Amino acid sequence: MATAQKTGNKETILITGGAGFIGINAVRHFIKSGSDVVIFDNFSRKGTEVNVKLLKKDIVGAPGSLKVVRGDVVTDQKALDREANKADAVIHLAAQVAVTTSIANPRADFETNIVGTFNVLEAVRLSKKKPILLYSSTNKVYGSLPHLPVKDKKTRHVFVSKKHATHGVSEDEQLDFHSPYGCSKGAADQYVIDYSRMYGLHTVVFRQSCIYGPYQFGVEDQGWVAWFTIAALFDRPITLYGAGRQVRDILYVEDLIRLYDLAIKNIHKVSGRAFNVGGGPQNTISLIELLAHLEQSMGKEINPKMAEVRAGDQPIFVADIRRLKEELGWEPRVSVSDGWKGMFAWIAAHQDKIRATLS
Repeated sequence: MATAQKTGNKETILITGGAGFIGINAVRHFIKSGSDVVIFDNFSRKGTEVNVKLLKKDIVGAPGSLKVVRGDVVTDQKALDREANKADAVIHLAAQVAVTTSIANPRADFETNIVGTFNVLEAVRLSKKKPILLYSSTNKVYGSLPHLPVKDKKTRHVFVSKKHATHGVSEDEQLDFHSPYGCSKGAADQYVIDYSRMYGLHTVVFRQSCIYGPYQFGVEDQGWVAWFTIAALFDRPITLYGAGRQVRDILYVEDLIRLYDLAIKNIHKVSGRAFNVGGGPQNTISLIELLAHLEQSMGKEINPKMAEVRAGDQPIFVADIRRLKEELGWEPRVSVSDGWKGMFAWIAAHQDKIRATLS
């Protein structure tokens, strides 16, 4: 455990899963903004140990402090309660994050995502400080969206409906928990909303689309923008499930963390609600469009293996982010082009560390 003493009246932020990709970016942001931050992570994912080592170098001289607790939200309730009792805000990112893994091991998915989130909620409910809780949910709570017709263009699927083609999928879309992952994240999502209603806690749910950026050790099952980039750079095989026309709105992690900050500072505007979060209609890309970009940027030919579409895969998901703009004045600032350049620069600068996680 690495610790630093809290000073003055700084806010303390507890981040579960804080050593992961989104977590480490959040930790970095809040420490540099002057907050005291606690990482609570079981370090089960490859790259987390590396992330913390890199972070410690990056925050030297920052006004906030760092504390690292090696713990599991499922099995280490006492440690979780202790840290939540001192926190002003909790950002709950610890999760099982892959649909394929949930299908292979639904019990572990259930325990991590539902039991783990329940434990975090109870820690917050029983805390003397009643900290704000931000929960990282997923667009998978809407299922595969079979009732929204799509048509094919050369490189991508597009919505037939003018409304969805213009704005994307809103929070008014019916929930449809497809796959064990969708069920576990969706159930946790609803628990977080209901704890605000029943216990008066300040909670907010962010149903996130595809997030990418630095500190991301992407793998095939999760973090596809980073994974395609890493695989292309290191000449690893890439598999396309379906024709590769699947479309996602991708969001650079810097924009996501800015949203977290805004939500904490304006929790009275968003408490007890769920919001769709992504790059929106202005930041969309398909799988084969990304591969074409990689070929052009890296000057190499990429020949992916083709496979059947995976269960529950959405042919297209674009988040309607108008509600967040209305409530918090938030919208993405980083374009797909600039975001990818930022991510690639980080990957290129840390090739030795990334290569070690691939072995």
